[in-house]
Amino acid sequence: MDPIISVRDLSKTYIMGMEKVHALKSVSLDIFRNEYVALMGPSGSGKSTLMNLLGCLDTPTSGEYFLNNQLVSEMSDRELATVRNKEIGFVFQTFNLLPRLTTLENVALPLIYAGMSKSQRTELAEETLEAVGLGDRMTHKPNELSGGQRQRVAIARALVNHPSIILADEPTGNLDTKTSLEIMAIFDDLHAAGNTIILVTHEPDIAEYAHRIVRLRDGLIETDEKNMRKVAQPS
Repeated sequence: MDPIISVRDLSKTYIMGMEKVHALKSVSLDIFRNEYVALMGPSGSGKSTLMNLLGCLDTPTSGEYFLNNQLVSEMSDRELATVRNKEIGFVFQTFNLLPRLTTLENVALPLIYAGMSKSQRTELAEETLEAVGLGDRMTHKPNELSGGQRQRVAIARALVNHPSIILADEPTGNLDTKTSLEIMAIFDDLHAAGNTIILVTHEPDIAEYAHRIVRLRDGLIETDEKNMRKVAQPS
């Protein structure tokens, strides 16, 4: 089985004034369809840089990134936009919701770029909000929702195009413990439904939800291990 994501000697260097910052140094990694992977590491380890590269939000300084056996560096801007809109769903720590739009309108936003009609967008957004337990909050604005509800909206927006890969960057970072458990239960359900999930976190208890934990330090992969407590569970 070919990996859905394959990176070889991926590096990223930022120029900060007169200084070069080597955020990522020659990282090689394969991720297969329906894997649940946590990228862990302290601040400055390179985990968020790696996620931005995997999500085609940034380009590497050197190395190769294959997504579905296609070399990302050879994709046109239009192809990259399609990948970001349809193949990958993003969930961010800060939710990134538009404050003037309703819950329904925020979730439907990616479908506008996909060229769907308004009736199709509304139907899909309503279905997805129902799936994350927010069917009764469709007309609310983000400031009328709790942190957990806003993160559910962000998850619904990530799911509305039925992407195969979910990238989640510190998705519980702004949430209390109870709400964090509820959000992670949604990710468990998404993985069980066949999604590939890549989760960035610095919290060991959140990383424990993943079936594989990749630890980064100083821009390099330090360890890459299966989470035996998860792998050993009956499916």
